[in-house]
Amino acid sequence: MTRVLLCLGLLASALLPAQTEAGKPFDIWALQRITRISDPRLSPDGSMVAFVGEKVLLSGNAKRKHIYVVPIDGGDARQLTFDGKANTRPRWSRDSSQIAFISDQGGSSQIWLMNADGDEQRRVTDLPTEAGGVMFFPDGLRLLLTSRVFADCGIEMVCNQRRLREREENPVQAKAYDELLYRRWNEWDDGRVSHLLMADLDTGELTDLTPGDFDVPPFSLGGPDAYDIAPDGKELCFAAAVGDKSAVSTNVNLFVVNLEDGTAPRALTQGPATETSPLYSPDGRYLAYRAQVRPGYESDRYRLMLLNRNSGQVVSLTESLDRWVSEIAWSPDSSRVFFTAEDRGRAPIFTVAAGGGGMQAVVFGDAHHGDVQLTPDGQSMIYSVHSASHPAEIYRGFSSGGPPVQLTHLNDAVMDEYQISEVEEVTYDSTDGTAISGFLVLPPNFDFEQKYPLLLLVHGGPQGAWGESWSYRWNPQVFASAGYIVFMPNPRGSTGYGQALTDAISGDWGGLVYEDIMAGVDHVVRRPYVDSEKIVAAGGSYGGYMVNWMLGHSSRFRAFVSHAGVYDLRSMFGATEELFFPIWEFNGTPWENPEMYERWSPSGFVTEFQTPTLVIHGEKDYRVPVTQGMQLFTALQLREVPSKFLHFPDEGHWILKPRNSIHWYETVIDWLDKWTEQYHKQADVPTYRRPEPVAGEKRRDDVPDPVSAVQPNEPRPSPIPR
Repeated sequence: MTRVLLCLGLLASALLPAQTEAGKPFDIWALQRITRISDPRLSPDGSMVAFVGEKVLLSGNAKRKHIYVVPIDGGDARQLTFDGKANTRPRWSRDSSQIAFISDQGGSSQIWLMNADGDEQRRVTDLPTEAGGVMFFPDGLRLLLTSRVFADCGIEMVCNQRRLREREENPVQAKAYDELLYRRWNEWDDGRVSHLLMADLDTGELTDLTPGDFDVPPFSLGGPDAYDIAPDGKELCFAAAVGDKSAVSTNVNLFVVNLEDGTAPRALTQGPATETSPLYSPDGRYLAYRAQVRPGYESDRYRLMLLNRNSGQVVSLTESLDRWVSEIAWSPDSSRVFFTAEDRGRAPIFTVAAGGGGMQAVVFGDAHHGDVQLTPDGQSMIYSVHSASHPAEIYRGFSSGGPPVQLTHLNDAVMDEYQISEVEEVTYDSTDGTAISGFLVLPPNFDFEQKYPLLLLVHGGPQGAWGESWSYRWNPQVFASAGYIVFMPNPRGSTGYGQALTDAISGDWGGLVYEDIMAGVDHVVRRPYVDSEKIVAAGGSYGGYMVNWMLGHSSRFRAFVSHAGVYDLRSMFGATEELFFPIWEFNGTPWENPEMYERWSPSGFVTEFQTPTLVIHGEKDYRVPVTQGMQLFTALQLREVPSKFLHFPDEGHWILKPRNSIHWYETVIDWLDKWTEQYHKQADVPTYRRPEPVAGEKRRDDVPDPVSAVQPNEPRPSPIPR
């Protein structure tokens, strides 16, 4: 029997390189030098880890992704691919002799194979509809892959190619739609669906395993793979949306295909919400998966479910854990399930017996952990680690205890050149007594005797959270290195603090969550090194909404940055795509519940706008359409409020292209610097302004600046040592 890893007890502070005492501030140029490590995959024999390393090429305004391997017993990582722009998703054959991967080396995304040492790279597919999502079948003779095909063509590639060519050559590029959804995030529906295909490596024959209107994986699903192959190779399980109203529904169920008799897929689960991320146990006895229970609510808690394939019994292994399950992994002997779950800004690794019982955190600390995989003997595991002070690296931990081993060192030299700012967790009481947490990042070369401007960052979601995690889009180290104390609160709506806190924002977007944030500002400005006269705020998506809300409800900020922010809820509803989100958040459509849409729209408080605001939006943002930013900028200009509109015609909800990212950071910091240095005080406006409370609501009225209440001899708080 294999020895199962029971308790590593590893602290993240021991995992990451120590903070450097000297060096340059970590700016946007340093951020571009980081190799972004992702998707580590342990070979079945437990000897090597394949992973993806992404590097930025500023000269070409592009990123390059290549596949590397590193031995788990120690040694340097070695790059295996060199051609193409995107080499991703390395997946091992069962005998560890080959790696399948996705590459655009030939000009389109196709499946490739190579030996474990990188030799004999060869293309396996040449599909006009391209290919992705690859994994080996257990026999090593077949591959599972995904391809976006026309449903009526299926795997008839001549049909697919003809349809694509006709579309490309047609001088009329108009598209007609007769149902929702017709666009998502940053792309329009092109009439194709993603199918799971099986490719025979000997004959090249393709088999469509999900024919018809199945779309696998469903577009709205993120996280782990939405499909898996049984260890005996006889069955395939996948997640797919149920019904034809995906714009207003989150109903995703698991289906299975019997690969021996070729019968059509049949439903395995029938839950009303989302069931996804199936993962067979190594012995094939169980199927683990993640499930939500409330239909229409994309931020419901994900539970770890276990289906006994023999008896059909289904149990929830994490019913008593008030946290979202993110990733799943099995022990080699199928006795235990390992999983990650966000917890108070961190993401530990937990384990629970397949038979149920108590859960135990086995890897924990001030970091986010993921990509968990156990070695064949069960005595060690590999996983990725990243924190607010260090980008992702791959580690190996041991069941016998002792410090983990860092396997990858691709960023050591870069990080050693820069100062990494301290990160402190803060906890305070909101206006109704609810305990709220957040994080504070101090500038490099921090001096208790100086005063620093305060930058409030509001996270998106709104069901999201700031935490001990590395970011490339809103990196607090970059803002701290610009001379700001960065405050990142996790108010109501945040994840990782229990489902009740997450749920509390729905129907109350500008209410108690606003109080939570402002109470946090009150708490932080009491520190003697915070300049209470120089407070600025920025946020994206829901964070942009909150900035827009604060525009009409507070005058204490010198400047705002609203990125992809919701401005008018009614018009946003008519132009966004996944309608189940606003329907849940505001208890119906604008015509069913007009009072709530009106109450929480920042557009209703335009006459109070006075704070200088930078508005940023991407043209291809279909989640929060660009017209939201345009309406906000128009209102600011007509109100003669100092404002600027930064428009990215080639970006969506996020700013992803390297040069655009640099321009984004530079523009944001320049805007904040301008107004923290040249402040024109606004007079005769209360510190807080908000609509009249509804019956039964507990709210506070105008609140004076709390700095005057701070005693001169108040002790200075110290950042958490790292």
